[in-house]
Parts: sequence; structure tokens; C-alpha cells
Amino acid sequence: MSDFLKEFFPTVYAVYHTKHKESNYCKYDNQWLQLFTSSLYLAGLIATFFASYTTRNLGRKLTMLIAGIFFIVGVIFNGAAKNLSMLIIGRIILGCGIGFANQAVPLFLSEIAPTDIRGGLNILFQLNVTIGILFANMINYGTSKIHPWGWRLSLSVAGIPAVLFTLGALFVTETPISLIERGHLEEGKNVLKKIRGTENVDPEFNEILKASQIAHEVKHPFRNLLLRRNRPQLVIAILLQIFQQSTGINAIVFYAPVLFITLGFKSDASLYSAVIIGAVNVLSTLVSVCSVDRVGRRMLLLEAGVQMFLSQAIIAVMLGIKVTDQSDNLSHDWAIPVVVFTCTFVASFAWSWGPLGWLIPSETFPLETRSAGQSVTVCVNLLFTFVIGQAFLSMLCHMKYGIFAFFSGWVIMMSIFVLLFLPETKDVPIEEMTERVWKQHWFWKRFIDDDERAINGDV
Repeated sequence: MSDFLKEFFPTVYAVYHTKHKESNYCKYDNQWLQLFTSSLYLAGLIATFFASYTTRNLGRKLTMLIAGIFFIVGVIFNGAAKNLSMLIIGRIILGCGIGFANQAVPLFLSEIAPTDIRGGLNILFQLNVTIGILFANMINYGTSKIHPWGWRLSLSVAGIPAVLFTLGALFVTETPISLIERGHLEEGKNVLKKIRGTENVDPEFNEILKASQIAHEVKHPFRNLLLRRNRPQLVIAILLQIFQQSTGINAIVFYAPVLFITLGFKSDASLYSAVIIGAVNVLSTLVSVCSVDRVGRRMLLLEAGVQMFLSQAIIAVMLGIKVTDQSDNLSHDWAIPVVVFTCTFVASFAWSWGPLGWLIPSETFPLETRSAGQSVTVCVNLLFTFVIGQAFLSMLCHMKYGIFAFFSGWVIMMSIFVLLFLPETKDVPIEEMTERVWKQHWFWKRFIDDDERAINGDV
């Protein structure tokens, strides 16, 4: 928003309103502007290590409550910001909330869900993220017409979901696994009966209790993550987060208005296009909710890889032909296909890498390393989100339309990885992952078998 740029980034505002003095691709190339976005994720990266401790020792519920408090305080700082320092501090506090929330919520969902709907229920997390993005785009579209304080209203409205999240954390029940893990056996069993809707929970309770006893023998979960038998889960969790961000999705979602203005859309049209992308994001995530427990994780990821590659390759070719450094607009005949293929890319990501990047790690780690594993997952995700957020506008300036070709190359690599190294986890109970998934995989089984032989003294 121009009023926002004028208030906090006057240099960018001056460049944007100077015709033909700067490449269209470079008008927003400013490290401080990028830091406004990326500082959120750098703070979340650091906070997730503290969140790992609270998730394991204090429970999933309290961790979510802490996240909610961070969200509320961060919104207050942002909405009342008088200078850039106050703005960045608010973003850092919000980032701490993201670190705690991303640590606790996927674990919470995986642990309360019955096995047959675990995938769909967990993806509701990502669905609500996409709904939040859509609402944010709609709010930005509306407040951009309020001068000169529309940006302040836009940042302040975030207080509504922050308060709702905090209230939800107060009233939600703790997971049975967390209660049993922390020694509250009877309470854990009662909660398990309540969420399963039956008194006959002894088999599941005994499985959780057994896993909890094994987990208690692990004094250093982060160190335990490095053991050979945990190598498959750790490698897959890390690579899924790197690949998820390397699709370029956050570059498009973060900077959709900037991107469309760069391509020649007018200011209102760019925000309107961002709203369309947000709507596509929500609807496509619903596809994943309905299909992930039917067709499986691998099928969604592989299909999306083909669709994302073709979409980005076509966009790169189109922009390479029509958009120059100094062009002021993209003709109607070319603008519409750009939006269509951008939406096609977002749709494929939303029913695959978006939700599954969180679902698969949350359901594959054993209990003794689950909290630490989720912490590493969140940390890597936020690290690469920070890198993309901090670098995208500079990359856009230097690589121009080639940035889409760059991301499409990553899509090829990640699709090959899924084809060769990612096992299917559909319909497999969390406690049986080792026996039914890792020991059966052509590549990963060597890590499990070798480790067991070493424990038994055979090697």
C-alpha cells in the first residue's frame, strides 16, 4: 500500500512513483522491506526450539496458549507502530507465536485423530491457513482504499484471529498421548474414551503407554534424532520442508500484489488478483482434505509436481516474451493467462506440498522423538521461508522472469525424490510406522535393520 510505503519505506515509495527510472522488476528491491516479511519467520525459527520443550514437558495445549499470547502482543505492536523498529519488533513477536503454534498444532491434530481420517483432519490445519490468507487478501483489498491509515487497520484486524486462537487454546482438551507421556494415565485414558466415543480403548491406550515408556527412556530427544534408526524420518522431514519452500509458493503468496504490479497490473487489479489466488488456495486445500486418505500422499505429490512444473515453465515463457524492464502494462490477452497459470500452480501446491509437508513429518516420527522431530521440521521450514522471503524481491530484480524457471527446476528434483524415496503412510497407525513402512521400503529399511543388528550385537 502506498500509504504504508510512504510511512515506513519512503525510498521504495519514491522509486515506485518515479516512471522509467528503475526496472519494473527492481522497484521493490529493498532489504528492509523484505525484512518486514522475513523477520516473522526468523523469529519463529528460534522460538520453535523453546516450543519443543514446552510441547514435550508442559503439553500441546499450553504451547498453543503461549502462541496465542504472542499473537495478541505482536498485533498490538504492529497496529500501533510509529516507526520501522516498532514494526519489526511486532513482526518478531508474531513470529514467536508462529514458532509455538506450528510446533503444537500439527502434533495435536495427529494425536487426537483416528487413523482412518488422520490425514484429512491434519490438513484442516493447512486449510485454515489458506482461509486466513484469503481473508488477509480481502482485508488488504478493502483497507487499501482507506487513506492514510488503511494499513494500520489491516495489521490490527489480525487481533481477531489471535484472540480466537487464544480462547480456543483455553478450552480445548489436552491430547491423550501428551497426558500419558507426562504421567497423567487415568486422565489420559478418560480423554481417549471421550474423543473416541467408546469405553473400549484399552488396545490403543496400551499402545500409547508402551510408546510412552520407551519415550521416557530417551533423555536427550534431539540427540536421539541422530540415531541411525531415526535417519529416514529426519531426512524426509528436512527435505520436505526445503522442497516445500523451493516450489516458490511463499514468494507468490507473500508478494502477489507486488508481483502483479511488476507485471503491469494496476494497484487495485493486483490486489484483486491476490484475492483470486487466495480463493483458489482454499478450494484446492479442500480437495486434499477429501482425497488424502483415499488416494494417498505420494499420488497427490507426484501429480502436483507435473502440474507445478508445467505452470511455472509456461509463465516463464510468457513473461520472457511480453514483459520487459520498462514495460508499463501487460495486455489483457496476456494478463489473464498469467493469472490462470499462477492459479493452476497455487492449486496444485494447495492439495499437495502445502498440507502434506506438515502432515507427513507429524505422523512418521516415533513418540520418543516426535516433539524434537516436529521442532526440527518447523525450524527448517521457517529457515527456508525466511531465506525466500528475504531474497525474493532481489531475485526478482536480478533473475526477472527466469525466477519461475528457477523454481520449476526445484519442482523436478523434489518430484524425483518423492518417486524414489518417499513411502506411502496412508492408513498406517503412528505406532506401527517402523514395522509397516520403514522396514518395508527398499532404501530406508537398511537403516532400521542395521541399527537393530548393532543393538543385538550382530554387527
